[in-house]
Amino acid sequence: MAWNDNGGGSQGPWGQGSNPPQPPDMDEVIRIARERFGKNMPGKKFFPILLGIVFTLWMMTGIYVVGPDEEGVVVRWGRYVETTVPGPHFHLPFPIETVYKPKVTQVQRIEVGYRTRGRNTVDVPAESLMLTGDENIIDIDISIQYHIKPGGASNYLFNIRNPPRDPHKAVRNAGESAIRQVIGRNTIDTALTSGKDKIQAVTKLTMQKILDNYNSGIQIIAVQLQQVAPPTEVIHAFKDVASAREDRERAVNEAQGYANDILPKAKGEAARQIQEAEAYKTAKVSRAQGDIHRFLAVLDEYKKAKEVTKTRLYIETMEEVLPGINKVIIGSKASNGVLPYLPLGGKGMPKAEEGVGR
Repeated sequence: MAWNDNGGGSQGPWGQGSNPPQPPDMDEVIRIARERFGKNMPGKKFFPILLGIVFTLWMMTGIYVVGPDEEGVVVRWGRYVETTVPGPHFHLPFPIETVYKPKVTQVQRIEVGYRTRGRNTVDVPAESLMLTGDENIIDIDISIQYHIKPGGASNYLFNIRNPPRDPHKAVRNAGESAIRQVIGRNTIDTALTSGKDKIQAVTKLTMQKILDNYNSGIQIIAVQLQQVAPPTEVIHAFKDVASAREDRERAVNEAQGYANDILPKAKGEAARQIQEAEAYKTAKVSRAQGDIHRFLAVLDEYKKAKEVTKTRLYIETMEEVLPGINKVIIGSKASNGVLPYLPLGGKGMPKAEEGVGR
């Protein structure tokens, strides 16, 4: 080495021979610095200037910028001081004050009942298996989307345990508690079929209520059911039940279709018969009323001339009773003046058809 070229044997760089190197003497370093940098200034002014530079640099570390999707939360000796909006700001440098800048507009997504690992999903039975209101076990996976409320960054940081380390733990616990509460109030058929939308909506409201009670500063955006299924051990039995339910629905639909086809025809036939009966009734009533009027007219005529009316009624009745027959009408008073004769019907002789009464 270069410090061995002067014939000094194995002398080290600090003149200590082959012993391990020792740290330099600070007094000597300061003396050398004064000689080099303080030749043109008194020694008493060097330290204040140096301290001023260090203090300026230390104060400059208090300058910070809050991003457009962030809120600045300033704490002094661990106590909350204020929340700052996006833009440049200043705080007392560390360790007096510290600034946290959580992202308040970024939508976070967590999973309850499963975890996504790349393209694969891993089931978490401790979170997904729960009991329904009719005492059946069901396997449910949900996905939750949330973000920090505007102005809620301080609540998010100080009312939730260790949010920087595990920011999703509080939301996941609230989601698991809410979904278990909602499923416990519904039957397994409701959860597997038509009640999914309602379960999602009620779970979201329940989660928001839980988080608001803790002043967490978190806003739930959406809760989505990813998988709703019976446990693996009994899934085949549930499939059989589902097939039977589908058969029932198909039979009900077929019966409903048959009813929709038959009922309009039956109603139409009933309406037709009712209309025909109404028409028949109207015709009969009208005819009866006509007969009444005719009878009353005849009655009036009869009262005026009884004999004439009797004769007329008799003649009209005989015309109806003996239609198409030659008839001879003989008055009762002229019966002795009738001359009987035998119609021979010979050649050149006229055929007598009726006698004449006088």
